[in-house]
Amino acid sequence: MAQETSYPSPLLRELQENGFIAIRSLLTPSELIALRSAADSLTALARSGSWPYIRTVGKQFPPWPSSPPADGSGIWGVQHLLHPDLPLPKESKDAFLKLYFSPSILSIAKQLLPEGTTDADLVMELFNMLVRPDKEFALSWHRDDMPATASAEEEKARLVPATEPRYHTQWNLSLVDNDTSLVLVPKSHTRPRTDEERAADLFEPNMPGQLVVELNAGDVAFYDNNILHRGVYSSQKERTTLHGSVGHVAGASSGKRARNVLQHGVGEWVERCDFSVLGERGKEARERAEGMRERLVRMGRENKDVGFSLDG
Repeated sequence: MAQETSYPSPLLRELQENGFIAIRSLLTPSELIALRSAADSLTALARSGSWPYIRTVGKQFPPWPSSPPADGSGIWGVQHLLHPDLPLPKESKDAFLKLYFSPSILSIAKQLLPEGTTDADLVMELFNMLVRPDKEFALSWHRDDMPATASAEEEKARLVPATEPRYHTQWNLSLVDNDTSLVLVPKSHTRPRTDEERAADLFEPNMPGQLVVELNAGDVAFYDNNILHRGVYSSQKERTTLHGSVGHVAGASSGKRARNVLQHGVGEWVERCDFSVLGERGKEARERAEGMRERLVRMGRENKDVGFSLDG
């Protein structure tokens, strides 16, 4: 009889076994108001062409153009919410900083990373936003760091078994109700695609076993980035979803996360970030953020010319 795997956290068990977890009502009402205000302002600037770091409709993976499409199809994402040059009031920029480095986010992250993870192991990674486009748009079925052309043997070699630790975790936190854009196939993060999945159209609307992850304002979903998933965007329904990731120093030092993170250009500005507002939570909170940044900078110095994970 096979011995049941023991996990140090119920959240880790759920993530390792299913590939995702949903946590309800993570934000306080005041946090939600501040973040929604900041997000709405930044989205308006990005749609008008006043913020160049965007995800444009018609292109799924980086690099993206710096201006919205001329055909009016719009954008589906806004990049670099921690960028020091965000054209927003200080209180709005601070709202993003406080959320990314919040004890609520980081305490969950530490439970999902290797057992025994402490603040000294955490690595600052990405913080972006997913938004409503101006025309219908969908992402293809994909894994974030593995091309659709990968063979079953290649997938098996690169996917991490459920019993082994992950060296990063990523999350979607909705600021509006009824966010149903994330669609995934539970438990697909540890196995090669089935013959049926491999033969399916990349935009198959009803993949066998798929699950629509439903989030309301303040809910967050953490998920394995190599779970089989896609995004479905409606031009008729608001989407304001904060999209972040946190790494572990073991993954950064080995180079395993470098391409996924550095392809977004975060290394170009991260050393200029001002974390002084985090001092309101005490010296430890600011030092934790500065340590996370330093480990990201070190990863960038040790991994040059990483290229891009996927095309399209």
